[in-house]
Amino acid sequence: MAIDEGRVRAGPWENCVDACNTVIEVLLFASAMNMGQDWNTVLTLFGSTLTFYVQTWDEYYTKTLTLGLVSGPVEGILTLCIVYAFTAIKGGGSYWQQSMLQTFGIAKHSFIPDYIYNLPFTEWYMVYGGIVLVSNTLQSALHVMQTRRKDSKDPIVPLYGLLPYFATWTLVPIYLYLQPIILHHHLIPFVFYIGLINAYSVGQIIVAHLTKNPEFPMYNVLTLPLALAVGDSLGPMYDIITTICDYLDIWCLTIKHPYNEKDAKKKAK
Repeated sequence: MAIDEGRVRAGPWENCVDACNTVIEVLLFASAMNMGQDWNTVLTLFGSTLTFYVQTWDEYYTKTLTLGLVSGPVEGILTLCIVYAFTAIKGGGSYWQQSMLQTFGIAKHSFIPDYIYNLPFTEWYMVYGGIVLVSNTLQSALHVMQTRRKDSKDPIVPLYGLLPYFATWTLVPIYLYLQPIILHHHLIPFVFYIGLINAYSVGQIIVAHLTKNPEFPMYNVLTLPLALAVGDSLGPMYDIITTICDYLDIWCLTIKHPYNEKDAKKKAK
């Protein structure tokens, strides 16, 4: 599906809002599928934000908004509606944690490995989402390169515009691996932070597109705190602080054991 440059534009602000809405939908979908604060939610966030970024990058270079064969605004929304409806009918996200093949009444044959047969709906969604993501990304990349060749321009240079996104998403899994507490207990605010990074990048690209800026925006200042956080997690300072806090049974920036007057009097006696 393609929409030419003369289409009605909502403006860069609403493109940023749409990017933020995508992140909110990721949280809603993860909640409906009972994914929890875990890597599957992170992978869903990766797929959703990459799709938004790539389509905006595609539009910058081709001057045409091109949606994949399986697009977020159409098939993606329909998929969400189906998931939400089934979750409501079945009474909760636990429905998606059972074996998909068994739920569909497929018998367990010897040629089907146990691992495959027992895969829940959530894992099959990861497979489906991965196939769609790779397909749409390749389609956009080929579209950009084909357009550049028609205009007698270098078809490889635009591919560098994907580096800012993948640089950010190189840092994301590293940080979450080094900070499992963030991954498993504080993932929601971190998801919003990554959403803001993507929204800002999308806004930069749209502004450059509308102003016909020949320089593609390659720098996102919001990624800097993430890079510093990764560096800090890899450095000795993190080890020193956590070792001292564990030894003294305290927290770094908040009070772990608030003062209690009754307990203090008991200890004094």
